[in-house]
Amino acid sequence: MVEDRANVFLRMIRRSQRGRLKVYLGYCAGVGKTYQMLQEGHRLKEEGIDVVIGLLETHDRAEIAKLAMGLEVTLRRRLEYHGVTVEEMDINAILVRRPQVALIDELAHTNVPGSRNPKRYQDVQDILAAGIHVITTMNVQHLESLYNIVEKSVGVKVRERLPDSVLAEADQIVDVDVSTEDLQKRLGEGKIYPKERTETALANFFKASNLEKLRELTLRELASQIDLRRRETSEKDSGSAPDQVMVCLSSLGPNSEKLLRYASRLAGKFNRNWYAVYVQTPSEEATVIDLQAQRFISDTLTLAKQLGAMVFTYKGEDIADTILRFAEEYRVGHIIIGKSDPKPLWKRLGKNKDIVKNLINNARGITVVVLDTRKGGPLATRPTLEISEEMIPTIASSQTVSPPMTKLLLSRLLSPQRIVIWNYSVQKESVLRTLVEAVEKDSGIGNTEALFSDLMKREGQSSTFFNEGVAFPHVRVDGMTTPRVALGLTRQGVSDVSTEKPIEIVFLILSPAQTPNTQILGLASRAAQSRYLLQSLRSAQTPQEAMRAIYDWETSDYSNPPKMS
Repeated sequence: MVEDRANVFLRMIRRSQRGRLKVYLGYCAGVGKTYQMLQEGHRLKEEGIDVVIGLLETHDRAEIAKLAMGLEVTLRRRLEYHGVTVEEMDINAILVRRPQVALIDELAHTNVPGSRNPKRYQDVQDILAAGIHVITTMNVQHLESLYNIVEKSVGVKVRERLPDSVLAEADQIVDVDVSTEDLQKRLGEGKIYPKERTETALANFFKASNLEKLRELTLRELASQIDLRRRETSEKDSGSAPDQVMVCLSSLGPNSEKLLRYASRLAGKFNRNWYAVYVQTPSEEATVIDLQAQRFISDTLTLAKQLGAMVFTYKGEDIADTILRFAEEYRVGHIIIGKSDPKPLWKRLGKNKDIVKNLINNARGITVVVLDTRKGGPLATRPTLEISEEMIPTIASSQTVSPPMTKLLLSRLLSPQRIVIWNYSVQKESVLRTLVEAVEKDSGIGNTEALFSDLMKREGQSSTFFNEGVAFPHVRVDGMTTPRVALGLTRQGVSDVSTEKPIEIVFLILSPAQTPNTQILGLASRAAQSRYLLQSLRSAQTPQEAMRAIYDWETSDYSNPPKMS
């Protein structure tokens, strides 16, 4: 069985032109993830594959150190941090060495400040983008969306976390599982931690109840991924189903992170797009609220983007009405909102005196989920299924929609004539006008000024220029029969848009008035999260090169992974 799984990844390596990612997933330290990763490294080496150890954490375990012998090890990079010398993975050395496969331990690790990337998973994404295959390890509790669930069930705040999409985009996931009794026995024998730490570990994190809960979470996660893949391959509806998920954010809402993690897992269960929407009232304009509140909003929206949401900031006086109008346009079936703290008397007046009540009373055909984030409200769970590792050659991300989505390709909606590259800093209005004109010249959409005016009006209501360096301006057009996309690449950013990360990519999406644009938005969002594609677009010198990068990404095995066997 183990040999068969290794052969599956071996076949992927030999037929792929881009880096493949394989993850050994476990529920706790000591289950054998690193051991199996090294074993596979030896098997691949015997098959003639060029394998190196990019980063290995032995934690003074003699068994692991012994197993690593015979495999080439890339030297680490040394950095000074607060007067202490810290060793980190040398990603540049790996890229120069260019092995076929790199073995990289502990995917969720946070790098020391001064490193090329803040997190190791970002290093791995760069390595994959260079065409190098990676085999790595991680524990389930490091998934961002599980933070609150783990904290409540195990009583541990996990500091090292990574976006769910990193695991979701893996080409192969192997569940490394042992019984909790065997794991505790390994701990007692000193195979996980030194003997002097054993008693403390058994009395705390390694309690049987904690291990069982983490083991269950791992099985649930894998089961949900298999269920998601099954629905991807069987769903035939070519339209965007009206059960998109949205979460409502507030500048003062308690525990917005919990709302986002719940929404992320719910969207993953439905295999639908999901949106994080912040409605900015006149009293919350940037010129009115303090810097601390602005930072809170920015951090919350950044986390939403990392979890896979499409983020929107709307302007409106009536929050509930704005939310419902958004839900109608984007075909939202589930609205998630937090239960607010009691308001002082002066705030119990006007349009926003009871937002939750207004949502419930006025929503039609929409499920409103109210979480009591102050006291640890309901948590998202998924059904458990019996699984085997080789059943998961590929996983779809929580924001990837059903199979018909893969038939709607950016390359079919774009053309080189609708790709514009700016090698200088440019203003937002100029970007949008130029892209609209490019579509008009290439497709003959009609009244350019009217369309540009509608687009600017829409941007005035809800900015689509986000903190993560990507923009998705979109509008529905009367009389249009076929959707169109234009792409803007800004080498020096958009000068009059205040974001922490300069806007590099702008997807202008024009859709027929009678057709929801959620599919194309989801497709563009997925493209914007591909590290390989982003790097290819950054290096493109002409519209034709950018078009070729998109086409290659869509037609490669990396973008369209094999179905389950």
